Amino acid sequence: MGNDKQKVLLIDGNSIVNRAFYAMPPLTNSSGLHTNAVYGFTTMLLKVIEEEKPTHMLVAFDAGKTTFRHEGYAEYKGGRQKTPPELSEQFPLLKELLKAFSIAQFELPGYEADDIIGTLARMAEEQGQTAVVVSGDKDMLQLASDNVTVLLTRKGVSETERYTPEEIRAKYGLAPQQIIDLKGLMGDPSDNIPGVPGVGEKTALKLLAEYGSVERVLEAADGIKGKLGENVRNHKEDARMSKELATIFRDVPLEASWDELSWNGYDASELAAALRKLEFKSLIERLNLSEPGASGGEQAGGTAAPSYEVIRVEDEAGWEALNAALPSAEAVIVESYGDNPHQGEGIGIAIAAGDRRFVVPYERLQSEQASALRRWLADEKAAKRGYDLHRADLVLARSGIELRGHAFDVQLAAYLLDPTEADPSLAGLLHRHGLAPIASDEAVYGKGAKFRVPEAPALDEHLAAKADAVVRLAGPLAEELEKAGMRRLYYELEQPLSVILAGMEKQGIVVEADALKQLGEEFQRGIERTMAEIHRIAGYEFNIGSPKQLGEVLFEKLGLPVIKKTKTGYSTDAEVLEKLEPYHEIVRLILHYRMLTKLQSTYIEGLLKEIRPEDGKIHTYYRQTIAATGRLSSQFPNLQNIPIRLEEGRQIRKAFIPSEPGWSILAADYSQIELRVLAHISGDERLKEAFLQEMDIHTKTAMDVFGVTADQVDGNMRRQAKAVNFGIVYGISDYGLSQNLNITRKEAAAFIEQYFSVFQGVRRWMDAIVEQAKRDGYVTTLLERRRYLPDIRSSNYNLRSFAERTAMNTPIQGTAADIIKLAMLNMDKELRERGLRSRMLLQVHDELVFEVPPEELELMRELVPAVMAGAFPLDVPLKADVSVGDNWYEAK
Repeated sequence: MGNDKQKVLLIDGNSIVNRAFYAMPPLTNSSGLHTNAVYGFTTMLLKVIEEEKPTHMLVAFDAGKTTFRHEGYAEYKGGRQKTPPELSEQFPLLKELLKAFSIAQFELPGYEADDIIGTLARMAEEQGQTAVVVSGDKDMLQLASDNVTVLLTRKGVSETERYTPEEIRAKYGLAPQQIIDLKGLMGDPSDNIPGVPGVGEKTALKLLAEYGSVERVLEAADGIKGKLGENVRNHKEDARMSKELATIFRDVPLEASWDELSWNGYDASELAAALRKLEFKSLIERLNLSEPGASGGEQAGGTAAPSYEVIRVEDEAGWEALNAALPSAEAVIVESYGDNPHQGEGIGIAIAAGDRRFVVPYERLQSEQASALRRWLADEKAAKRGYDLHRADLVLARSGIELRGHAFDVQLAAYLLDPTEADPSLAGLLHRHGLAPIASDEAVYGKGAKFRVPEAPALDEHLAAKADAVVRLAGPLAEELEKAGMRRLYYELEQPLSVILAGMEKQGIVVEADALKQLGEEFQRGIERTMAEIHRIAGYEFNIGSPKQLGEVLFEKLGLPVIKKTKTGYSTDAEVLEKLEPYHEIVRLILHYRMLTKLQSTYIEGLLKEIRPEDGKIHTYYRQTIAATGRLSSQFPNLQNIPIRLEEGRQIRKAFIPSEPGWSILAADYSQIELRVLAHISGDERLKEAFLQEMDIHTKTAMDVFGVTADQVDGNMRRQAKAVNFGIVYGISDYGLSQNLNITRKEAAAFIEQYFSVFQGVRRWMDAIVEQAKRDGYVTTLLERRRYLPDIRSSNYNLRSFAERTAMNTPIQGTAADIIKLAMLNMDKELRERGLRSRMLLQVHDELVFEVPPEELELMRELVPAVMAGAFPLDVPLKADVSVGDNWYEAK
């Protein structure tokens, strides 16, 4: 080892991941894996690496449930809840990510992470190196020394507090090794360490200031007065054992050598791939990890680089050559930038024909010379193969140019073949198919603030390479669709739907700015009233948005029970407030205040920004290639998350009105489509009976699960049955259900068990679908949409059980998504064939929204539910409820 001072960063993996899980809002990637704890951990890691600049690193994990501490005290950590699956499924993801960071990780059966860290910190000290320990656990302070600094996380995970021996003395009046004595006296409920009853931190610090250690306190026990003395005398053994349990063992038999911990940074492409899989786009940007994309001429996998001529269409000869080539065009790329295609700026058009690739600068599209090209783009009979033709359609429409004749969309086909593809760009798809690579968009344009459109010929080369990539990918992808049995799903559903969606988006929906502003003023008055009332009850004015000030009011001034603490004080998150609601009227008001401020900022201000001045409409953007289940996603703005649970949120829909005077808004909503799909695919007789007899499904479930008659089902029973019904569809765990219903996990598990003993067909189907997924490696919807589950055979319990839950819920959710898409297709056909003026405007989850002229209202009231009910034959009836009004609110 050299003499240069080296610094090892030792991270307590379990402690940080746990804190991150509870501190970060829920987060999942498009394949439904929970990722919030990994995200929180990674932000902490990057911050600490930046600040500490370590030369060596290790993340230590606890291995298994039992340690040498359990031998002496079986109840050690006994009060801990079982780790929720939403957290445990993230450990393998984190370990994989640490590999990509090239950071050593270690665990050893029988020992905890802090023992491993304690041992390595000691080794670093003995070798004259420095160590920095990162944990959320105060026990770690005992390791602090001249060469060892401890960083304790506070405020969730990203902020840390530095502790050296001086800081520990300043804060506690103790030397680091006395932290063990502190724990010995006061115990630690989180680890089920008893300590001495009645001794909290204050008393323990007072005793240690006087006597110095647990042993000395016990020796002097007879002289300690009152109840305290009695407790110390009666619990001497507990105090001794508690001190022992809190002592970090610093002689773990480690095989790891110092050099194995050395860290020289990460391999950018490996880390980029790992972060892409987790969909941490902001971290990819923050670390400036461009997607790996070789330059156009490089060769990969022994595949010859493509050979073609690039022609920039500028002069007469160029236009003539292009016009002559259009009838034999094989691919078209419409290149644009800007996330929202409705405001996208065109860059250029590339067309592949024979061995030539034509590039037309976007601004030339409006010229007289481009008239033949514009006619070709709008010609229904001229087949277009491209990449993201839906976006191309919207971008061209902005310039008044039509795009028709969609024949094959490489992006859409690749999505159907694997909806969880990590890199679905053209560069990524070529790489996956082992074809000669092209440069990634990021490599050519840069990203974020660094985005620049390059000059010709670099730009022309890139657009030509993209058009060429479409030509090379279209054949293999079409063949794969055929092999996978998804030919009909692609050509008869997804591709025609992309054209219908673009039409709906271009149509847009009128949103009255004045109505939104008026509602905003009402919300503002509500916010002010609620604020005044909160301040009146509290007895003084304070900032309700500050968790610190709110915590002081709730827990110090009003003395409410403390549910959860964070490093900075009391937690006042939504979960805590919901638990506190029964204790005091102020809590209901605070929840109301938060709800109103959220509506004001996200929906009133957010939607006002999205109204187009030229037509007074909002034009959303539907994405077909995001959700792994096949559901549509909506962006700019997201109209699928406009609140419907609360009356105030529903009011927002009043601003959505027809675009023509005298017309109405008609909304049709599938009734419990996912549970109907479950009844059909599981064949469960009880579930089918409920739908065939048109019973209320949640009441029926409550009757069967609680063993009561219909008139004995009360509101609470129905609410619980409803949570279980929907929970089953989404593969809920006992932890998830316990959170939803505010009951214990044990009660939730019993509830799920009871459900399955009643609906045995559902259980049989769920077992069978998991078996099938293990055999095939994927599951399908009724329309043959596939979702691959690579982790279904994983030896890791958490990854495997997540894949099993996905195997159960994908066929249900995915089939429901397919059915509403079919309904949209059939509805569009009916409107066109009957020559109706009514227009389909929105799809929001299981609901379709139309604007209808008065003379078509009666017909549409009949037609829409009939078309929706007949979209796909199931063993139970599909049902759609229809309502009509002057605005979207009234139509609900």
